[in-house]
Amino acid sequence: MRGVFASLRTRIVPPIPEAIRDDFTMLRARRVETQTPMMFLMLLATTPTAAWAGAADVHWTVRFGMPALLAILCVLGMVENRYSRKHRMSLTRARLLVSKTSTTSGGVGLMCSAWCVINWLASPPENHADFAMILTMGSLATAYCISAIRFAAILNLVIGVVPLGALMLSSGRPAEMAAATSLLLATAILIRFILQSHAMLVDLLQLQQQTRDLAHTDPLTGIANRRALDDRIAGLLRPSARSGPFKLALLDLDGFKPVNDRYGHALGDKLLCSVADRLRAAVGEEGLVVRQGGDEFAVLLPPESALMATPLADQLLIALVRPHMLDGHPITVGASIGIAVWPADGATADGLFDHADKALYQAKAAARTAPALPATLRSA
Repeated sequence: MRGVFASLRTRIVPPIPEAIRDDFTMLRARRVETQTPMMFLMLLATTPTAAWAGAADVHWTVRFGMPALLAILCVLGMVENRYSRKHRMSLTRARLLVSKTSTTSGGVGLMCSAWCVINWLASPPENHADFAMILTMGSLATAYCISAIRFAAILNLVIGVVPLGALMLSSGRPAEMAAATSLLLATAILIRFILQSHAMLVDLLQLQQQTRDLAHTDPLTGIANRRALDDRIAGLLRPSARSGPFKLALLDLDGFKPVNDRYGHALGDKLLCSVADRLRAAVGEEGLVVRQGGDEFAVLLPPESALMATPLADQLLIALVRPHMLDGHPITVGASIGIAVWPADGATADGLFDHADKALYQAKAAARTAPALPATLRSA
């Protein structure tokens, strides 16, 4: 039975894909941060009239105390929102805001629902519609303002509308029963809208993620491209992200053109993919392997990489020394490598590339003057 409920829940409320979960949290937090001031202002404006309209027979703590508490919560919420918007939205703060909004909105919705139900029960039938209107409009407006948080919005609607709707349906008065039916149907439609809006946001973020991946991925080999490398280096150079030296290696294949000329471009493409796979295996998950174009590759090692303490050129050359078996042909290519280390070889991205380029050309020049040296062992 538990599996059936889990399957049904997944179909009705699909989980957020892992790849966009953080982006989705940030988007929800920003929307809530933007829209909740309007919600607080709306609820605050209704509290004086709600207290005045309360049933005379209910206890003063219910008639006046609950609206007063709601007003205080709204003022505190507006003050906190105004303060928090002065600070940059981080992922940690976004998660906290989403969690706090879900909890707070549920508690406020429960209090408002209890106030309306108590006053509805204590009022004559001719006043019942007033409390239904007060609660319904408040619940619908609140659900709209926090609609980016699917669970909180739906919970607020259920807490705010269902109890009073059930009382109206069970009243036996045709007008109230008809109004309750319309109210519950409208709520169901709004819940459906919230679910669809949520799905659209997920689709939008997935499309953005795919676009980013395409913009940062080499279409042939599936590894990162030059744009991804530039972005990664820029991130490492941010003052807040600097945690130690990192390495940049520029690598050109030697002997690639003869392979293309002899076996054709199709096999040449397979060779590039094989080289990319070997480089990725050599540097592990922490390193970034990049195809800059043609037979030019790059490798970036962040400070936390275990390979920072080893000769990077040796690791890369060892990975490439074995022949590549492609379409039954053993293909051997060499490589020339130039390496730069931040900050010793350059404090900026341009400085690092300049140093690595010079080291690469020195390796190529050394190979030309020492032709007996195996191509796979050329580095500088």
